[in-house]
Amino acid sequence: MPKRTNRRWATLGDERLLDLRFCDLDVTVEGSALEPLVHEVWGELDQRGLKLHPHVWVSTEWFSPDGVPGIAVPFYLVHPRLLRLERSMMIEAEGSTREECLMIIRHEAGHAIQHAWRLQRRDGWRRTFGNPSRPYPTIYRPNPASQRFVQHLRQYYAQAHPHEDFAETFAVWLAPRSQWRRRYADWPALKKLEFMDELMRDLRAHTPPVRTRRQVEPLSRIKQTLREHYAEKQAHQANDRPSIPDRDLQRLFAAEPGRRGEPAAAFLRRHRAELRRMVARFTGESQFTLEHVLEDVINRCMALELRAARDDRRLRVDFALLMTVRTVHFHYSRRNWVAL
Repeated sequence: MPKRTNRRWATLGDERLLDLRFCDLDVTVEGSALEPLVHEVWGELDQRGLKLHPHVWVSTEWFSPDGVPGIAVPFYLVHPRLLRLERSMMIEAEGSTREECLMIIRHEAGHAIQHAWRLQRRDGWRRTFGNPSRPYPTIYRPNPASQRFVQHLRQYYAQAHPHEDFAETFAVWLAPRSQWRRRYADWPALKKLEFMDELMRDLRAHTPPVRTRRQVEPLSRIKQTLREHYAEKQAHQANDRPSIPDRDLQRLFAAEPGRRGEPAAAFLRRHRAELRRMVARFTGESQFTLEHVLEDVINRCMALELRAARDDRRLRVDFALLMTVRTVHFHYSRRNWVAL
């Protein structure tokens, strides 16, 4: 008989749910909305002749551990109540759309393939992607204009480390109808994709030497509470954030005494969700971080008594462009790097 689980926590409010430990949740990939997407990527691997279905288990975040040909997935993707909590705490939930989830699973499958065949030990791998023994950074400074790397996940993730370069290249290569030969035709990154294509042909129909089904940091062993988890996650995303100088706000909004128009702070509050989404789409920055940037801007607009001379889409686009430029400059200038 199938195991019966007790999930009375699914009816709890956020405050009571946050006090539970991860090990008390008792959730699995099986039977969740994530399961068919995992099977879809398995099917893509089958179509390429790769004899590996990375095993998948639930943890606190996405990762594929070194030496393990499997994938850990975040808890909030395997139960709708946990997904609502994630959005409540972080505004958005990474991988919650079908398209984004498949992109991340393909990326993590690239790590699993590498681990299963120990590909980083091959000279060709090292010549193509770099030294895999290089220390993993906590921050990195990507070059948005670089054509030496594929562009797949947000914030030019392929540039973070040789392992991520491989996984991102694999994900682009694996995706059906990606048309990578045409998309990257004039880029130096095409050589990496062609190397990937040749390497994966060599692996076809071969059983990988590493076949462990070990699970690293499964949710069932994590004693941390959800409240503790989100406190750490929120602090990580909010502490180091872009800012917008007063002079830029004054150029965009009116500050003359007696000037008519809605207070700029009220204008931004009304459109904050749209502005967050626009800037997140353009920059790859998290909406949680951008919400804090907007709160900073709203407070400055109040202090400066700025007013929105008009309420139209053009003004919203102008502000989103300003916020995008400042965010990009913050992350890709010489002073500030992207947190990994």
